[in-house]
Amino acid sequence: MRPEIALLRGIADIDRAEWDALVGEQGSPFLEWDWLEALERSGCVAAKHGWAPHHLTVREEGGRLIAAAPMYLKGHSQGEFVFDHTWAEAAERAGMRYYPKLLVAVPLTPATGRRILTHPGQARGPLLELVAHALRDVCAANDISSVHVNFCADDEIAPLRAAGFLDRRGVQYHWRNRAYRSFDDYLAAMRSKRRTQVRRELRAVAEAGLTIAVHEGDAIPDQLFQPMFRIYLSTIEKLYWGRQYLNARFFDELRRRWKRNLCFVVARDGDELVAGAVNVQKAGVLYGRYWGCFREVRYLHFAVCYYAGIEHCIARGLERFEPGAGGEYKHWRGFEATATHSLHYLPHPGFARAVADYLDRERAHIDAIIAGLHERSALKEEP
Repeated sequence: MRPEIALLRGIADIDRAEWDALVGEQGSPFLEWDWLEALERSGCVAAKHGWAPHHLTVREEGGRLIAAAPMYLKGHSQGEFVFDHTWAEAAERAGMRYYPKLLVAVPLTPATGRRILTHPGQARGPLLELVAHALRDVCAANDISSVHVNFCADDEIAPLRAAGFLDRRGVQYHWRNRAYRSFDDYLAAMRSKRRTQVRRELRAVAEAGLTIAVHEGDAIPDQLFQPMFRIYLSTIEKLYWGRQYLNARFFDELRRRWKRNLCFVVARDGDELVAGAVNVQKAGVLYGRYWGCFREVRYLHFAVCYYAGIEHCIARGLERFEPGAGGEYKHWRGFEATATHSLHYLPHPGFARAVADYLDRERAHIDAIIAGLHERSALKEEP
């Protein structure tokens, strides 16, 4: 009997234990039921904001959930971090309707991870193929312009490409733990010029009278969540392109049920909270998410967002630190250029050919960027 495929209008329609059994202890924290449900319950992810949940589920005979994908019907391209605005404009000029489109992704989060969840007791390969073709079928049956699978895992690329998806490459900057025993070990691994710059930046923050502290897991004080929300807002309010995607209720949802995966870095002047960064951690990886400050202090951003995170990773034995999208300045502080992948299905043949040609040239450009950055690494060659 063929597995039953369904689309559900909210993560709350899926049993929490069933969903999290697919995510697993090593899976992305941003795919956990509590994180996704907090986004929906708080109203941050909702149809009225252009994020209508249509989560895909696959059940075998007997009803057991064996595969799933977090999917949204999107009315725009905001909050995705894989930019296809030019594709939408080209489609409009050609008289095609680009929105709504389907997006398989973690909302508002440019972190790589599995986008097709599969049961650990099932062979993953056949389920990847099944879901890839199911995404195509949903697109065709509903006359939707496209399906996009953003920041997917490596083992999802081939099955999606085999189903006709186009491979798009991007670049992020990730720090990797080279078995450092201390922050000084990390500094020693850097080239002299870069090591001197890091020390200069940390010294400037210390001379400004600021101290930096890390709060993680259940040890995070409840009273810190509301100020961290204001810190999140502070960055949005300073940037003319800034958009507020999260609200105070979402932060309160995290306080109530998701402290286990949180790591707050804060900078204080005495008892005064000056700046902070919201990080997420799980399975040996630290993810930088939101940063803000109430007072501008030179180099404070680097100290709170990068150096404190690196020191925390070393102290906790975390293997990788992904501080988020963008920022070549991360490269000069020991973060290595790393390719990311997203897969895109465009059923219109002419449109697909045009996008495929663009992606061929874009991939070559991204590969050249990564190769060039590796040659100019801030780190010494590994022995």
